[in-house]
Amino acid sequence: MKEPLFTGAATALVTPFLGDSINYPMLEQLLRRQIDARIEAVVIAGTTGESATLSDGEKLELFRRAKDYVGNRCKIIAGTGSNSTRHTMELSMAAEQTGVDGLLLVSPYYNKATPEGLYAHYLAVAHSVSLPVILYNVPTRTGVDIPVSVYRRLSRIPNIAGVKESTSDITKYTKILAQCGSSMAIWAGNDDMATPVIALGGKGVISVLSNILPTETQALAHAALDGDFDTAAALQIRLQPLVEALFAEVNPIPVKQAMQFIGYDCGGCRLPLTPLSDENREKLRALLLR
Repeated sequence: MKEPLFTGAATALVTPFLGDSINYPMLEQLLRRQIDARIEAVVIAGTTGESATLSDGEKLELFRRAKDYVGNRCKIIAGTGSNSTRHTMELSMAAEQTGVDGLLLVSPYYNKATPEGLYAHYLAVAHSVSLPVILYNVPTRTGVDIPVSVYRRLSRIPNIAGVKESTSDITKYTKILAQCGSSMAIWAGNDDMATPVIALGGKGVISVLSNILPTETQALAHAALDGDFDTAAALQIRLQPLVEALFAEVNPIPVKQAMQFIGYDCGGCRLPLTPLSDENREKLRALLLR
């Protein structure tokens, strides 16, 4: 049995920009807010953190500064995945030296690896580091869905801690849990799946919503983990309109705008992502400022 890297809610944090540079004072404000909400872990340079347009140097500086700031108050999980196994290994080994607590590894995108290729990729990266590794399955972005058979094989690797599963197929979650058991922790990668995934045996959620409402997201996750599904379901239903608004356009376009609305100017997104449309901006404003 493997101990989960965290339980409850982890925040897939936005990367704050000032112009085209990273706004490190704002990063500390965002991290302080997450700590105050007792969020267990923060993902740095994941999809929500615009990993695709950050340089390796920027990522490593983000990892170092984030971990230096939070210390032991929460875990820092570094997004180091790419579509090159060699690159992922090199960045993961460098990230380990910054003191982070774990790695989030997105499946290789664009290449469209076979199941054997996915297994070989993750195995090579896991063997290159001693940190806990969380697999990240997000087929809408990568073009590849990790099969349950690959999860089963990878669950035998000691430092593969689990998977962030960003699908809405509830049967996929049940099959992972049935075939891997406690050897493969599972976290919902979609906010709207948090309660049902935890109800099945998942360990929590890696959340976009918790950038905006960390306390509420944490309360939802822990209510579900405690078996209080009346409270978890009520929160899930109440928060659903905002969750939908945060994904009205590709993430992280809406959440970056939402951060501005609640008083945290994190700048815009780097190209090729563009500002939120006027129509969706007004819908988001209405939900946040009502």
